[in-house]
Amino acid sequence: MNDVQEATSPATSLSGPATCVSKVELRVSCKALLDRDTLNKSDPCVILMVQTNGQWTELDRTEVIKSNLHPVFAKVFSLDYYFEEVQKLRFEVYDIHGTHSIGTRDDDFLGGVECTLGQIVAQKKMVKPLLLKYGKYAGKSTITVHAEEISGNNGYVEFSFCAKKLDDKDLFSKSDPFLEIYRINDDETEQLVHRTEVIKNNLNPVWEPFKVSLISLCSCDEDRKLKCLVWDYDSRGKHDFIGEFYATFREMQKISSGNKVTWDCVNPKYKQKKRNYKNSGVVILSDLKLHRVYSFLDYIMGGCQIHFTVAIDFTASNGDPRNSCSLHYINPYQPNEYLKALIAVGEICQDYDSDKRFSALGFGARIPPNYEVSHDFAINFNPEDDECEGIQGVVEAYQNCLPKIQLYGPTNVSPIINRIAKLAAGDGNIKDASRYHILLILTDGVVTDMADTREAIVRASYQPLSIIIVGVGNADFTDMQILDGDDGVLRSPKGEPVLRDIVQFVPFRDFKTASPAALAKCVLAEVPKQVVEYYSHKAISPMCPMRDLSTPILSPVATTPTE
Repeated sequence: MNDVQEATSPATSLSGPATCVSKVELRVSCKALLDRDTLNKSDPCVILMVQTNGQWTELDRTEVIKSNLHPVFAKVFSLDYYFEEVQKLRFEVYDIHGTHSIGTRDDDFLGGVECTLGQIVAQKKMVKPLLLKYGKYAGKSTITVHAEEISGNNGYVEFSFCAKKLDDKDLFSKSDPFLEIYRINDDETEQLVHRTEVIKNNLNPVWEPFKVSLISLCSCDEDRKLKCLVWDYDSRGKHDFIGEFYATFREMQKISSGNKVTWDCVNPKYKQKKRNYKNSGVVILSDLKLHRVYSFLDYIMGGCQIHFTVAIDFTASNGDPRNSCSLHYINPYQPNEYLKALIAVGEICQDYDSDKRFSALGFGARIPPNYEVSHDFAINFNPEDDECEGIQGVVEAYQNCLPKIQLYGPTNVSPIINRIAKLAAGDGNIKDASRYHILLILTDGVVTDMADTREAIVRASYQPLSIIIVGVGNADFTDMQILDGDDGVLRSPKGEPVLRDIVQFVPFRDFKTASPAALAKCVLAEVPKQVVEYYSHKAISPMCPMRDLSTPILSPVATTPTE
């Protein structure tokens, strides 16, 4: 890598892998840095540190900018943001003498600042003085950190730029050009979006393709002005200005197959002084690809409804509901584990279903009027309409059905999975993202029909469906972990793998002393990712994207529903 820019790094997580979090981009600049060099100015670099378990560790670092006391770094820090956590960050600025690891000598350290990611996000633009050791101010040095949330519907653009016949700024060789793109903000300030690599000794440079998020490029405003500058690189940091041009993302989209978009690269001083001056070369956009990336919220806010179904285990191993030792015992003062799990998960899911009607099914019991064993029955005993009004309606149907049934067995869950998968398949034939299903299975033991259940899950993985299994009671649930694909790909008895990992299994006893919210957070954590995976696999976009960028963008450029 050259001294002007390192490529933007992939997303970095502060708290390990996550399924559905907000992404935040941080851009860093400094002003009035201390000058530690005798002959030249400091060569600054910013290191981003994160505190984990009381220890500071390096997370990422910017490029080194030569001989500059007011650097604007091109490197973008991309982080996961968790509202519920305090994420402590530390920015340290160093004057770099070598090309390898950063030294620890005091005279290399130009200052640092500690803050939380939440503080940066709340302010969007945080300006703080840099501090040396023991809280001493580093002169008038400041660091500025801009934060931008990267929303899922935004996506990113891949650009390919080149130039022709640039002015030669060097006496004994040709110019070493690089390109900078700045976004003009609403307050007329300029924000560096990207800085290319340097192409040595070349007046017709072809820069490497690069990717920029749409929100970083233009804040999702296609008519926002972009200022583009071409420089001749100088190792001492005194880059020679070649020329500039202004553009908008809308203009850039005029590119089509075989056609390129070009701009005159103009030096205003030359234009003013030279009578026949035309340009200092031309800059060419040779390729542009737009990659759409949709998030869970894009689908939900686009009108996707989540239909919630609960399936309850009524096998005899639960114990007689009239006995206080039974898992189905109705305690007037405290809900049993079945009700706790149902309410914890259901109260979250109900926010995503407009009619607030939920299917409630039972399995493993003898049911009236003939008292034959059923592994798929409506607990309101209405086979024509198994839905209940709200989560409270499900609770009441559960309590009302207990005295009317006889707990029996075995623990077969494949019939209900097949039923909901068939229902989801009907919705899956609709070519829009209008409906997704969540099946919550509450059981006190290992399923008896494991082979059929594995087969049913493999079939269901092709449908808009996620399955949550909560193990109630103190049974040995080791075998149930097979159904949760976290430890390996679940396969049917014939060896066919699931298309998507759609099952999450959790023993309720792990959350006995925790809040209901902790259980819900755990079992629902993977659902957003599963929703996006399903619609992305089907190449189905949200019905109504939150921001209408599609009409002018999608027609002239290549798009993908997700990456």
